[in-house]
Amino acid sequence: MRTSARLALLVCAIVLTTTASGWAQVDANRVVNTPLPAPESLKPGEKPPLFIVNDNTVGYRYLATGTDPGAGKTPKNVLFFNHFDVWAYGTNFAAFDWLTATNGRAPPLGTPAAPCDQNGLDPPGSTRCPGYTEIYGLFRSTLGWNQLFNTKAFSAGPLTNIEFIVGGDFNADNTTEGSAKRDVVGGLQFDFQTPSKGSLTVGVMAYQEWNHDGFAATIPFLLSLPNPNPSGNVQFNPTWDIEINYTQPLGNTPFTFRSVATLHGQKGCGEPCGFSGPGYLRTNEYFTQQQLVFDVGEVLWNEPQRYVIFGAYRWWNNKFGISAYQPNSATSTLQRIPGTLESGWSGGAAMKF
Repeated sequence: MRTSARLALLVCAIVLTTTASGWAQVDANRVVNTPLPAPESLKPGEKPPLFIVNDNTVGYRYLATGTDPGAGKTPKNVLFFNHFDVWAYGTNFAAFDWLTATNGRAPPLGTPAAPCDQNGLDPPGSTRCPGYTEIYGLFRSTLGWNQLFNTKAFSAGPLTNIEFIVGGDFNADNTTEGSAKRDVVGGLQFDFQTPSKGSLTVGVMAYQEWNHDGFAATIPFLLSLPNPNPSGNVQFNPTWDIEINYTQPLGNTPFTFRSVATLHGQKGCGEPCGFSGPGYLRTNEYFTQQQLVFDVGEVLWNEPQRYVIFGAYRWWNNKFGISAYQPNSATSTLQRIPGTLESGWSGGAAMKF
């Protein structure tokens, strides 16, 4: 199949879907859209290039009111690097974030690094420790059905393609929790073309996560009973994930509107919870972010999609699947769990190279 046919059906695959937590922390930084180049004429017998698009982006984001369940609120500085490429049969995306919290006050007034995040060890609001730091990474790959089967059968009306999507996430931080998220995802992505050069992707995926609970490993749940999870290892139940990404250029202006939304299913506790253990029961998780991107490169230097600035508003309920009140557990009789709802503004800048 000629390169032009493959390109035409990959235009909506630029923005990939991710898991709920990864989506919130990483996909929010995907602000530079990569327009696909016009196909080049090939000489008889000449093979198309392996990579049609090969882009890298670096940037900075400031999040005014980040939260962490069980702790408090904090501004966050985020440095990010993204890689995106398009090849003959699909796309690849990799992202790495370095997040630092600026509010190191002891919970419930901040989000400090260990050991100041252990409630009771430091008076609430004390500033003995700095804010915590986290590294988050992910990769996603798609394979288009039209490309795999050399057909246009999976393009009908606004539908431009159906794709296999697979990937994984990882993270690490310097809290007592010692988060060590590892997950795998896989499923289908449906790509649509919307009016006025917009694009819409809908991903429906299966999701499996492993993590670590350092609080369970270091602090007995009840002093009178053996520790129910001394290793701190957490393995959640498999669940589902629905992710939606909409990108819309605003006419002939240098502005682009982006909207993302995620519905993430219940995944159990992953470790003993309720009255028998320290774990939280994870419920449905909801995330959405609306973002406006301004193309500075196009306006000032006639270099579209190379330098951008952006502002966004996000709403993230039951963050990491943790609800504010836990059913059938000791926490349901105590005060409300802080940090399960994150909402607020963010802004930043990015450069593609």
